[in-house]
Amino acid sequence: MNTPIEKSKGGRPKKPVKRSYRLRVACTALELTIIETKAKQVQLTVSEFLREAAFNSHIDTRQKTLPKEVLDFTGQLNHLAANVNSLAYKNNAAQIFSAFERTELKQLAVQVKELAQAIKNSLK
Repeated sequence: MNTPIEKSKGGRPKKPVKRSYRLRVACTALELTIIETKAKQVQLTVSEFLREAAFNSHIDTRQKTLPKEVLDFTGQLNHLAANVNSLAYKNNAAQIFSAFERTELKQLAVQVKELAQAIKNSLK
């Protein structure tokens, strides 16, 4: 009987999942040395080491935005700082404050105290 004989093509067997995408990672010489050393310690190639590190690491995905209260406090502080700055400029120019400006200074002092108290209360 004539049965065809399958001939081996030779060469390396095909991988089930081909890794055809390349990543470029910028690092310093020291960082490269550390990565290579750690990969060698666990007997992995640098590519395998980085893949394992990526899949087995946990990244804390905290929300980066500040709470509304903190943003409000920041806005109020910036407003007060601008008012104090303009009054300090006038004072440094040796000009006399009017009755309105003295009243405004007293109101600013009250606002600063209230804001400081609100910050203390929110931190408790």
